[in-house]
Amino acid sequence: MVSPPRCHHRPGTDHTVRGPTGLLLQTLAELAADIAVEALQARVLTEQIEDLDERIADLYEEADPAGIIASAPGMGPVNSAVVAGRIGDPHRFPSLAAIRAYSGLVPKVSQSGLHNHQYGLTKAGDPLLREALFNAADHARKTDPQLAEKYVRLRNSDRHHDSAICHIATTLLTRIAACWRAGEHYVLRDTDGRIITPEEGRSIVREHHQIDPKVREKGARKRQSKQLKERAGREHQESRSTPTSRPADFESTRVDVA
Repeated sequence: MVSPPRCHHRPGTDHTVRGPTGLLLQTLAELAADIAVEALQARVLTEQIEDLDERIADLYEEADPAGIIASAPGMGPVNSAVVAGRIGDPHRFPSLAAIRAYSGLVPKVSQSGLHNHQYGLTKAGDPLLREALFNAADHARKTDPQLAEKYVRLRNSDRHHDSAICHIATTLLTRIAACWRAGEHYVLRDTDGRIITPEEGRSIVREHHQIDPKVREKGARKRQSKQLKERAGREHQESRSTPTSRPADFESTRVDVA
């Protein structure tokens, strides 16, 4: 029987790789350990998010068993749950205008004498509700041709994207609330009133309701010009408030005595 070869190892011999290569291997090992920890945390967070999504879906089903809110375009499970939870019973509001006012998606109004001025959004309502409606409206305009037509019209009138989406969100909320109060699902229609499917709606929007590239370029130039003016104004204010390196010149009022 042949005995296996023995490994001759002299005491005190260090097989650790030294020099730049050893430092690189050590760095890679530490990096791998860090990545493993981050990956574990990401997996735990993903599992927690999935559990929360399931709980949200269950609670939304209890609040809206007919799924009326979720029937609207852009209203996924989370956005639907936010609207259902924040508004509660839609019949507790005296009108659709009251629901819009509750969301804060209405313009500020300043009245003086015979003049009536409208400014930005009041933002007096629920911020979480506004965020959910804003996100839903940005998706809904890509499926609902009527909303897409309104979005394009607003953008062509020099409205900023965010401003146009806020208007779309107001319209979307009004429709959802009307359907909710009537107990009817949201019906997707073309601009001529014809009932369509979501797939047809997305196709119609892609073909007939797109922003002119010139309008986008014009808006980008206006935003860039505004940013440059604001930056120049801030720099001007900072330069005026910066103390000088020497005291200001002044005429001496001291009388020298000979």
